This record gives sequence, structure tokens and C-alpha cells, in this order.
Amino acid sequence: MHKDEVKGAGKQAKGAVKDAVGGLTGNSKLQAEGRMDKAEGKVQQKAGEVKDKAGKALKN
Repeated sequence: MHKDEVKGAGKQAKGAVKDAVGGLTGNSKLQAEGRMDKAEGKVQQKAGEVKDKAGKALKN
């Protein structure tokens, strides 16, 4: 597992919390930040998966 996969998952979790809190409190700015964090986390996680697979392919 690549470190970006872990960081991306963490960012997604943080974004989910912000999104939920923003929705509950009616804070649209916080909710938007949460959605952006979740999207960035997904991208970072996928990049980590690609890096991990590329590293494994190069070892073989």
C-alpha cells in the first residue's frame, strides 16, 4: 500500500465529517470544503494505487 492511499483515505474521512457538520449546521461553506476534501482524497488515493501497482510491476 502506498502512503498516498492512506493520506487520501484520511482526507476523504475528514471531508465527510466537514460535509456532514456543514449540512447539519447549515454552513454551506464548510459543506463545500468537505466535498472538496473528499474529492481530493479520492484522487490522492487513486494516485497512490497507481503508484503502488507501478512499483510492483517494475519489481517483476
